[in-house]
Amino acid sequence: MPTVVGISFKPAAKAYYFDPNGLDLRPNDIVVAETMRGVEMGEVRTPLREVGEDQIVPPLRRVLRVATPEDFRRKEANRAREESALEICRRRIEARALPMKLISAEYAFDGSQILFYFTAEGRVDFRELVKDLAAALRTRIQLHQIGARDAAKLLGGIGPCGRGLCCATWLTSFEPISMKMAKEQSLFLNPTKFSGVCGKLMCCLRYEYETYREMKSQLPPIGAEVLTARGMGKVTGHNVLKEWLLVELPDVGEVELPADEVRAPMVTGCRSSGGCSTCTFKKLPPPRRDA
Repeated sequence: MPTVVGISFKPAAKAYYFDPNGLDLRPNDIVVAETMRGVEMGEVRTPLREVGEDQIVPPLRRVLRVATPEDFRRKEANRAREESALEICRRRIEARALPMKLISAEYAFDGSQILFYFTAEGRVDFRELVKDLAAALRTRIQLHQIGARDAAKLLGGIGPCGRGLCCATWLTSFEPISMKMAKEQSLFLNPTKFSGVCGKLMCCLRYEYETYREMKSQLPPIGAEVLTARGMGKVTGHNVLKEWLLVELPDVGEVELPADEVRAPMVTGCRSSGGCSTCTFKKLPPPRRDA
């Protein structure tokens, strides 16, 4: 099995396998490697390991070297050039009145091309813009239209929770998010309450979704008739984290009761005065610590 090392080229980005080329590499090492876009500088994320051929996307490209002081100086020089290129691109976009919002610019490590990221409501004809930029910057130009979530990942920021955006700090890929996840967690169904800085549903709605779904599956559903110490009632709500139920009782109103004190109606033929395993709802398991 080939020996590989995992390298990523942006913060909170997916790591890709590379041939270590005989180098003794460790996590957090900064290296220069061959990529589809040419030579790039990246960070080692996973240590040297052997993997099966089925885990490698051919061709397996090589790490060229551990980054040198000269490589770091080139990287800083590229960042300075990116700021200048962004300003030039913004002026050209305004001059041509193109319906697009420029997000960032990224020079290839060797300076052979520059990639501009932008957002737009629909398709944009930017052929004339590419000609303008090629004449001004004298290098190969690429423009890449991205979505709102990718734009937030590139720009970064602070979320409603007061912490750095998940997508910009550690989340390496986006998973589908739906209002069903908010509903399953008994949150108020107001999309504006669950929207991130990107304007889309927040990624964190997914983090506890599976735990809520698993725990609620072991509770009587809303509308179910249940037996309590105070008589028969109807389930009107759940408090999953406390493992309690909201039950409506005749002549009493709604009361909150522990889930393990509520039973299903006695089944025909049951001889147990307190109800058996068939009649009793199972107590919820403790919350998963990895959720």
